[in-house]
Amino acid sequence: MWNVPNALTTLRIFLAPLLVVVLLTEIPDKEFWGLGIFLLATLTDVLDGIIARRTDRITVTGAMLDPIADKLLMSGAFISLTELGVAPAWMVFVIIAREFAVTGLRLVALEKNIPIAANIWGKAKTTSQVIAVSLLIFSLRYEIWFFLASAALWVALALTLASMVIYFWQNWRVVAETGNDG
Repeated sequence: MWNVPNALTTLRIFLAPLLVVVLLTEIPDKEFWGLGIFLLATLTDVLDGIIARRTDRITVTGAMLDPIADKLLMSGAFISLTELGVAPAWMVFVIIAREFAVTGLRLVALEKNIPIAANIWGKAKTTSQVIAVSLLIFSLRYEIWFFLASAALWVALALTLASMVIYFWQNWRVVAETGNDG
């Protein structure tokens, strides 16, 4: 159960609330600390997957904790950025709602023993969100970057919606069959 990939995932779970605390308190250089914590947490996400696959250390625990860690990190970051006034609440709501919707789809599919793996659109969504959050945190210190950060957030929103539509389109049969389950 406990191996390096799961330890990295657990670290990401602990880094998520630390990121929120750092961003929402008045500590010196909070933007740099916040960006460092966020990028470290993102790195743990990349590394845990690579290590788990290459060392054949994929576990049920890891498969369950990894998406939770991802959602905690991204939700915490986006909610903090909304509180700080650099991310519109409606955009953050759409991004978080997509996570709930796709997670729900995956759970429905899993009940029918149909795994829904991440696809290129999901990976593009995640990458765009990491870029947007990083630029938004950076723009807290250097406002000149806010225009680029805002543009990155719009790209992340577009990819978030596109990936949701594609996940549901590719797996519509799973959803359609649930209507008769009572």
